[in-house]
Amino acid sequence: MVTPRKLLTPVLAALLIGLAAGPAGANPGPPVTDDTPANTWGATLASIGDDDVNVAWNGALHIADPTQVPDGQRAPVVSGMLVLAPHALTTPANLVRAFTTTATTGVDVEYRGESADETWSEWTPAGTPLAQDVATVQVRVVLTGAGAAVSAVALVASHRTAPAGLAAAGNVYRVYATREGLVGGTTANGHVIVSRDHFVALPSRRGLAPKGTGDYTVRVCTTSGARCEFAPVWDVGPWNTTDDYWNPASTRQSWTDLPQGRPEAQAAYQSGYNGGKDQFGRTVANPAGIDLGDGVFWDGLQLTDNSWVDVAYLWTGSGVRGVIGSGPLNIRAGAGTTFASKGYAATYAQVPIECWVTGQSVAGPYGTTTRWDRIGTGQYISHSYVSKTTGGTAPAC
Repeated sequence: MVTPRKLLTPVLAALLIGLAAGPAGANPGPPVTDDTPANTWGATLASIGDDDVNVAWNGALHIADPTQVPDGQRAPVVSGMLVLAPHALTTPANLVRAFTTTATTGVDVEYRGESADETWSEWTPAGTPLAQDVATVQVRVVLTGAGAAVSAVALVASHRTAPAGLAAAGNVYRVYATREGLVGGTTANGHVIVSRDHFVALPSRRGLAPKGTGDYTVRVCTTSGARCEFAPVWDVGPWNTTDDYWNPASTRQSWTDLPQGRPEAQAAYQSGYNGGKDQFGRTVANPAGIDLGDGVFWDGLQLTDNSWVDVAYLWTGSGVRGVIGSGPLNIRAGAGTTFASKGYAATYAQVPIECWVTGQSVAGPYGTTTRWDRIGTGQYISHSYVSKTTGGTAPAC
């Protein structure tokens, strides 16, 4: 929820005035008064970095290039995104509210929280609580439409009782996959697509990882299970941008009357749902619920045409995760390089480590080790390619 300035307390109004009036790049922080909430801070809108997409500052955050309309099946609307640095809260909280000044339509403020095991929640609209209290949050400002702009954003974190059923564990659904292609284009998180690239697109920003991270990773497999790839979510599409179909109706952003796991595009194509149209009024030409980068499509899964696949939305699960520091990394059928390849784990992907076994000694970018991590049934990777682990310590198998 983005709250207009007229609803602010005097303290927050003063904070917004200070932010809007300050020099470019300034972030004065909240004024020091007795009634200032401990978890109140101002967004630094003037600081544009490498992980920001198509935004600029000239006294207000605005779209840098209003002609930059996405290609293909992605949303045919110009947009921009500013991703702020993670913010450590004074006291743990599970709700962030946003207050804006001189904001146009098309301005959305979203946030996510980092749990104690160093995993991130989905991106959530400001004003919607998370499932648990967190000590660190990250905020992003999304602009949609050529004229979208905002001059200041104040943020307040607090505790609220979270709604039941906010998250489900380990969601896996069979959806239709298409090849994204678009080499040389730019994804929704600012990544420039290269030949045989290893990433995927989902039709909701709620699972969009910042550039150069795998905070939101999927495991996508052929329906036979013969080949799989673990890949980060770096783009939004195909067809829609508000369809987090992997979530239950209680938290799904749009089309809550559809069954969990059924993309709107699939329902439109197969059953004439929404008149056979996507959210932009385009006639849906295929039932796609995921787009695959060319490396995932051709090399990871070895597909030759668009196909049904089984997708696990790994951030809906729990447990130990390993970050792939150098990839694409072969997934082996056993604990050694002589075992058959079962697919790939892309660079930055966060893979679930079920347990580990002792196998062939491998010298990788993170040392030499005989440890092999089991990341699924009959799926192993050398731990020498894992840059870090989160969520605890994996046991021996």
